[in-house]
Amino acid sequence: MSQYYLISTLPGLEPYDGKSPLPITEEAFHDTCSDFLNEKEMEILDGISLIPPRETRPTGSELVDAWNSEERQLRLALAVVRASHKGKSFPTDGEVISAPMLQVANTAVDLGDPLAAEEYLQNCRMETLDRLRPLDMFCEDAVYCYAIRLKLLTRMRLFDEERGHKSYQKIYHSILNGNSQES
Repeated sequence: MSQYYLISTLPGLEPYDGKSPLPITEEAFHDTCSDFLNEKEMEILDGISLIPPRETRPTGSELVDAWNSEERQLRLALAVVRASHKGKSFPTDGEVISAPMLQVANTAVDLGDPLAAEEYLQNCRMETLDRLRPLDMFCEDAVYCYAIRLKLLTRMRLFDEERGHKSYQKIYHSILNGNSQES
């Protein structure tokens, strides 16, 4: 029942244009969750990452486990496709990558524009998350789904074409001048 009150207090994340400020920060979300979730649930929440571990480990949440599996597959497919485009191979350690996941990776790599590829992958990730979303809107997995969506939206806000171009120019000029790049 506490998830009902928690989810009821959270601002909606849809639709979101990617440019305006998010209605909640990850820190504020975490603080709100700590008032409603027990220790085990908070442990699962704290373990959610956009970069899942390479090896499969159960988290205690069906949604988080499914998300980690999908994201692991996507990242592996991207590595395989990127290596293939460079005439190299990438070890999959016997893991079979689905044809649809390879198609997503091929499409992203073929876009040629890193920002466009990230936006495409973001849309694919959001579609995956929508597919995994639990039917019960007030369960623990619904909270974890919200957390993943918030992390994805927060990550995409970091992409800025102008900043990216300036960073590229800085790196490019440091290479031409024989200097090491400094952050």
